[in-house]
Amino acid sequence: MGYPSTQLFIDGQWQDAADGKSLPVFNPATGKEIGRVAHAGIADLDRALAAAQKGFETWRDVSAFERAKTMRRAAALVRERADAIAAVMTQEQGKPLIEAKLETLAAADIIEWFADEGQRVYGRIVPARNLTVRQMVVKDPLGVVAAFTPWNFPINQVVRKVSAALAAGCSVLVKAAEETPASPAELIRAFADAGVPTGAVGLVYGNPAEISGYLIPHPVVRKVTFTGSTFVGKQLAALAGQHMKRATMELGGHAPVIVCEDADIALAVKTAGGSKFRNAGQVCISPTRFLVHEDVRAQFVDALTKHAESLKVGDGLAEGTQMGPLANPRRVTAMAEFLGDARAQGATVRTGGERIGEAGNFFAPTVLDDVPLSARIFNEEPFGPVAAVRGFTDLQDAIAEANRLPFGLAGYAYTRSLKNAHLLSQRVEVGMLWINQPAAPWPELPFGGIKDSGYGSEGGMEALEACLNTRTVVITNA
Repeated sequence: MGYPSTQLFIDGQWQDAADGKSLPVFNPATGKEIGRVAHAGIADLDRALAAAQKGFETWRDVSAFERAKTMRRAAALVRERADAIAAVMTQEQGKPLIEAKLETLAAADIIEWFADEGQRVYGRIVPARNLTVRQMVVKDPLGVVAAFTPWNFPINQVVRKVSAALAAGCSVLVKAAEETPASPAELIRAFADAGVPTGAVGLVYGNPAEISGYLIPHPVVRKVTFTGSTFVGKQLAALAGQHMKRATMELGGHAPVIVCEDADIALAVKTAGGSKFRNAGQVCISPTRFLVHEDVRAQFVDALTKHAESLKVGDGLAEGTQMGPLANPRRVTAMAEFLGDARAQGATVRTGGERIGEAGNFFAPTVLDDVPLSARIFNEEPFGPVAAVRGFTDLQDAIAEANRLPFGLAGYAYTRSLKNAHLLSQRVEVGMLWINQPAAPWPELPFGGIKDSGYGSEGGMEALEACLNTRTVVITNA
């Protein structure tokens, strides 16, 4: 299908910005402009906020059971339209078509899980000290949620925020990424077509700093949810704190991968390698710092190098493509800078390390060995297709290195030892740890980090709790 230009969704209508302003959208595989996206101004934001407040006042009075039915209709529409949505996503983001379709289908599962979980928002009766008193704890939707989402997973990052808010009875105004606008617009379209009331869900694009600086302090907004860099997240969290707004922050990571001497190396390479080069490494929970026991390091690096060299890199729409381009030219520049620094500090490039071709934003799957701790790539999130490896001899040292950085989003480990697994589960400081398997961020599980990787959850019952006010109501018989 062709690539559509994208409008704002305000008060139940798809519309251009009030001043007609728009921005170009580029295909990262070719570098060419493929469409436009409407650029919201303050007047558009005011209309969106007014609509969101009215939408909340309607949606909160819809029963949880009816809300669930509406959300399930949205999930069904996403599934029906998955092929078309995936094609749009690949054109604007670059990931292989199969990854885009899996992301779209996963969105439908996420919607359904939250739809059902919204029917299990329970209060409780607390025994009173006086038998003439009834003490109740009640859960109410807190209001309008402002959601800020990135370009690396244009649908996945939106659907978690929207589904949790709607399931709790809140309305939600999404500010999605200008670089990847059309696929999240199709997700919002599915909710609208399913019958979500006018204003209960909205979508805007524009200047990120201007929009966040206007929405977060606005009295209509009662909760902020953001996925993005730690640097920006701290600024938005501080702004939310100034205005006493509830906030969920899913921020940057630098996921360690600990491969013990007793690990199944084939399993480690298949799962961690697959995760590393998924979406060209542009994943917040992507494995990045590979800490491998010296007894198996050579075997692991050889196998990971072969895995990287076997990947077919190309346009995400082309048959057989396993890794697409980076999403924008900035990422190509960043990869070159990381590699230049690593080489200068003595790291060995086992494969890759270079841009591929001149057209588009392609960068070769890369494996670095013997990376010093002082290298930038062992201290800053690379967000690209580079696996950095160094050895260890004592598991306690590997755990210390895993915990050295302020990030604490995700981590991985491989071992056949129950003792090692137990120690890792207790001592690795991350919000999500997967042992002997790839990441499995199912909607029923909490999704979020600790330390500088943020707070709050985008999954599990915790995601709904963040959209609810807990109140005490006490009634005394007159």
